Amino acid sequence: MNKNLEIYTDGSSLGNPGPGGWGTVVVEDNKIIKEIGGSDKDTTNNRMELQATIEALKYMNKHYHEHTVTIYADSAYVLGGITNWIFGWEKNGWKTSKKDPVLNQDLWKELIEQVRIFKGKIIWQKVKGHSGHVYNDKADEIATTFAGSQK
Repeated sequence: MNKNLEIYTDGSSLGNPGPGGWGTVVVEDNKIIKEIGGSDKDTTNNRMELQATIEALKYMNKHYHEHTVTIYADSAYVLGGITNWIFGWEKNGWKTSKKDPVLNQDLWKELIEQVRIFKGKIIWQKVKGHSGHVYNDKADEIATTFAGSQK
């Protein structure tokens, strides 16, 4: 049976750069079925947003690789990158339109690799951060807790 899963991702850094954390919440039938998170001693918020999304897809590729998943992120950077900019970056040898190297290239390459491995359908959605959305707030809580553990 092809499940429809929702994933909420968030990243956090205390300072930019500084200690950071990422959080991912996997939801099925309006219930949290998995929470995962991690940290980095010296990072940026954007890197943690990307890492949360990468880890979400790694989890999906391991456990639900042929299902439909909606990935909710509050990061315009992640959503803009994965749905629009990444195609030009790849075509242009990982350079921006201004011919500068793409920032966080290592993570973008890892993210696109996970997307390509995934056999199901991915729907990318924006969720407003810090707006009282229970699952997005939970992902934020995981990310900030992990970031705080690096102090």
